Amino acid sequence: MTTTVSANRKGDRRERELVNALDDAGFAVMRAPASGSATERELPDVLAGDGETFYAIEAKSSAGDPIYLTGEEVEALLFFARNFGAKARIAVRFDREDWYFFHPGDLYTTDAGSYRVKKETALADGTDFPEFVGETEKVTLAEAGGDGDEADATDPETEERRAILEAVRDGHMPVEDALDVL
Repeated sequence: MTTTVSANRKGDRRERELVNALDDAGFAVMRAPASGSATERELPDVLAGDGETFYAIEAKSSAGDPIYLTGEEVEALLFFARNFGAKARIAVRFDREDWYFFHPGDLYTTDAGSYRVKKETALADGTDFPEFVGETEKVTLAEAGGDGDEADATDPETEERRAILEAVRDGHMPVEDALDVL
């Protein structure tokens, strides 16, 4: 019992930490009371919005072991987000690391139907906190290392569409998010 209580306290502390960080970044944010336990409705841990984009976030933390979510947790998050008009995100935090964000469709699915995030995956493939809140933006090597030949330049709108479609193709952006952007 003590381990469960201690783990719950740590999870609660991490959720409050995420709420405070999002608030500091200019989001309107709230932590859902008793999310995941004391209510019959399945609620995300955190709701956040910046006036343009709204997120329903399931937050998980770990000392270093892989983080697992049940299929039911993810389905409930997706259901809530769709009905609320928000984007579903899984936020993970490993000790001595920052928060990383994933669309549920980008997570590894186990044979048993659970979802898993390893620390290495979070660091390599997750959206870090500054990018999530719009402070930074990933740039591809092609974007960073242009050859300067202006004759091959196409209009910026076409390039943006191409980048979005490539992100979907490469698995970096879910189709639903691409539709929102396009």
